[in-house]
Amino acid sequence: MGLTAQFRQAMLFQRGSLFGWLPVGMAMGIALFFGLSFEPSAAVIAGVCTAGVLLAWLARRSDESLSPVPVFLLLIVVGFVLAAWRAHSVAGPVLTWRYYGPVEGRIVGMDRSGSDAVRLTLDRVKLDRVAPADTPTRVRISLHGDATLGVEPRPGLRVMTTAHVSPPGGPVEPGGFDFQRHAWFAELGGVGYSRVPLMAISEAEFDLRQTVFRIRMTASMRVREVLPGDTGGFAAAVTTGDRSGIGQDALQDLRASNTAHLLAISGLHMGLLSGFVFSLLRLIFALIPFVALHWPARKMAAVGALMAAAVYLALSGGNVATERAFIMVAVALCAVLVNRRAFSLRAVAIAAMIVLALRPEALMGPGFQMSFAATTALVAVFGWMRDGQITLGPKWLQPVMAVVISSAVAGLATAPIGAAHFNAIAHYGLIANLASVPLMGILVIPAAVLALLLAPFGLDWIGLWIMGWGLRWILWVADTVANLDGARGFVAGPSPWVLPIMALGALFVILWQGRGRYAGLAGMAFALGLWQFGQRPVVLISDTGGLVGVMTDKGRALSREKGAGFVARNWLENDGDGVAQEAAAARWSSIKAGPYRLIHISGKRAIAGFTGCGPGDIVVMNGTAEGPLPRDCLILGPKQLRATGAVALVGGADKARLVSARDLGGDRMWSGWARYAPVALDLPEITDSLARKTP
Repeated sequence: MGLTAQFRQAMLFQRGSLFGWLPVGMAMGIALFFGLSFEPSAAVIAGVCTAGVLLAWLARRSDESLSPVPVFLLLIVVGFVLAAWRAHSVAGPVLTWRYYGPVEGRIVGMDRSGSDAVRLTLDRVKLDRVAPADTPTRVRISLHGDATLGVEPRPGLRVMTTAHVSPPGGPVEPGGFDFQRHAWFAELGGVGYSRVPLMAISEAEFDLRQTVFRIRMTASMRVREVLPGDTGGFAAAVTTGDRSGIGQDALQDLRASNTAHLLAISGLHMGLLSGFVFSLLRLIFALIPFVALHWPARKMAAVGALMAAAVYLALSGGNVATERAFIMVAVALCAVLVNRRAFSLRAVAIAAMIVLALRPEALMGPGFQMSFAATTALVAVFGWMRDGQITLGPKWLQPVMAVVISSAVAGLATAPIGAAHFNAIAHYGLIANLASVPLMGILVIPAAVLALLLAPFGLDWIGLWIMGWGLRWILWVADTVANLDGARGFVAGPSPWVLPIMALGALFVILWQGRGRYAGLAGMAFALGLWQFGQRPVVLISDTGGLVGVMTDKGRALSREKGAGFVARNWLENDGDGVAQEAAAARWSSIKAGPYRLIHISGKRAIAGFTGCGPGDIVVMNGTAEGPLPRDCLILGPKQLRATGAVALVGGADKARLVSARDLGGDRMWSGWARYAPVALDLPEITDSLARKTP
């Protein structure tokens, strides 16, 4: 039998299980678009569309055994085009300079920054002496110091303040998280801070979206009024999506115990809410004989649960994670309406395609990846158990075993993704989730529904009090687990190829039929090997020249004890190093000999006293030196780094090379580097092996 005949036979054998590969094709096309190092022109996109038309024609002309190939390629084209369309549809002005002056706008978002400051997102923005065509669609401003003494921020309120606003920053290291891309799709054209009190310009106008926003924030304030402290902040987060009321200490405990996912209104909360409403309605209908005997009670309960989920979506703010959860729940409930299995890999595939069609950029974020990894793994494992007729013990033990298996499977499926994005592993996360997740379904979510039902009568405090009891327990569990010895471990960030290879291997195991599926295990093992033996950059240079990090035997040594804290924290986390910046700075004096002489100059006085450099030197400074500079060494200052972004020295002594964030990210529409001429990053010739820092 020839290869063609074998392939035809294999495709026929897979018939009926190939639907799950459709979102995989879309995801590959989206990843291809975001992975390009150049912005595809209209001609390129037109060529891709033409290829899609040809593939569609070929799929129609092919027989059943060969048609899956052009269909899969067509889905790759569809994903690429969808991502390109989405990127252009959200295009808007982005600041190209640091702005300081009056900022006026309408409050459309409220949350907290990593430094625990209140943060406002403004639209309908006005900037002093900036033309409307150059004014960003939205800006985000953190309130520090006296800024918190002004008018109390309210949804829809038009405010004015004096603020520092800058363009969204690029990756803190080459290949790192691209905040510029994230801001582009959030339509943020500037980010900054203010220390001047807010002033109210005008009250909120009628707008359906802003009205829902005001209802959300009013509900959040009511929840925190009844339940003060972190408990109220937790309750507000799971009911309205407002996380501004929970403190950083509690948030760190939740992260260290791997229970921070309970804060996000995601598949767990949406599933628990819709499941509770569905079960409650079925029970009510069953108690009414006429309804139970003559009406489709199960489908009516599904419609009621879908309506409850839609209300929850609106009240939660409708962010990307909640939209994704709602789509997955809606697909499951619609399957009930058409007499299909509610939880199947086909339903997961449909939900994934809808999410990718609406927000292709979601593929690049941890929320999408972790959500669908957990859901796919859970559906597959419980499907295998169902098909294999595996029981979970006596009936009284089955709910407990289901929770244990669900937590273990979801934890294993999401652990690599969480470690890759957040560089941390919660070693006792399974224990914390087993002690917390059941309480969410048994107590917290039903109490939230009870509070909503009693709110019109002014008795919502009853449900909130019950809810608070459960959330206090979860916070106690998180605090206890987070403070256990070795509760949290740190891992180095992987190369960009690790997660895609691992995901494809896992999907092959789940979706492919027959013994050949186990070939996916080899792909997963290969990805883990890439992760294990990957190397971090020898030298990292921030995009402002304000911080330099050099890898040593003891870990990365940083050139400054304070300043550039966000960059320092991210570098150390990506190294898998949990030490503070001060401890990393103490390593600088113990740097061993290296192939290049690295000189870091920080501060105006040090730059003014710079006397020059010799052949083989790499000089990094956070300011501009006056007068001519030597030409026989590489000098990286703000002017050069604006055109390159962060810079890294990678490879060994014989194969070392400098790469920049611009090299890896490319000149895309969101990067802003295209307005600067490229800068050559050629390493100087080695003259000695001394690495030193000047004050």
